[in-house]
Amino acid sequence: MRSVVRVSQRVQETPSTVTLRFPFDAKAAPGQFVMLWIPGDDELPMSLSYTEGDSKGVTVKAMGDTSRRIQSVRVGDPVGIRGPYGTRFDVAARNILIVGGGSGAAVLAPAADRARAGRASVTVALGATTRHELLFADRFRAMGARVEVATDDGSEGERGFVTGVASRLLGAGAFDAVWTCGPEVMMRKVIDAAAVRRVPVACAVERHMKCALGMCDACALGPFHVCTDGPVFDAGRLVDVPDFGRYHRDPSGRRVPF
Repeated sequence: MRSVVRVSQRVQETPSTVTLRFPFDAKAAPGQFVMLWIPGDDELPMSLSYTEGDSKGVTVKAMGDTSRRIQSVRVGDPVGIRGPYGTRFDVAARNILIVGGGSGAAVLAPAADRARAGRASVTVALGATTRHELLFADRFRAMGARVEVATDDGSEGERGFVTGVASRLLGAGAFDAVWTCGPEVMMRKVIDAAAVRRVPVACAVERHMKCALGMCDACALGPFHVCTDGPVFDAGRLVDVPDFGRYHRDPSGRRVPF
């Protein structure tokens, strides 16, 4: 579905992230993404951070010129939306550990919303560089999730990486699913920690996407195209992909180490 809609709400979530809400009545599921553009500019892939009802949303992190221009739009400005695309989280699990690093919380929050609506127990390990960059901590708490935090600088929660919190929680709890999104190096460590306890992991992978149709090869990840085979992958499909957590592709398609 392709639409031009007008922004109905703009929220500065952290110093580097902005949420844009807009009317969009296409059906969407947690984990899916849209291609978003502003008139005269490039399309960017954006995970949906709000999927329910007719008011959808994306949460945009300042990464480059185009994302900063998208962040600058005001309420009432037009934006273009194409989608939704991609795979989704299976929300049938009953005791879920969510591990979010940085802006990865954006795609995990609507999945947690859906799981909580189905009365699942949700525990969230949330990581950021500093407390000011923690994304959606209050949103997770408001839906009734247990939230534990790690920051690189120790300004909130544990000092260090969120993988340490995730490993501790996995050791103490009986989870039947782990959902994670963030840097691929982080997700690979989460997969390893969960494998010791035989807990299945779903990873929401973020890569450069240009067409969202599996044709341009920009989002190639081993044998997969993230835009059509993902972005939500069962970890079992990723662990033997040499690039996962080790290499990404720049906008030109060049393979670059993380």
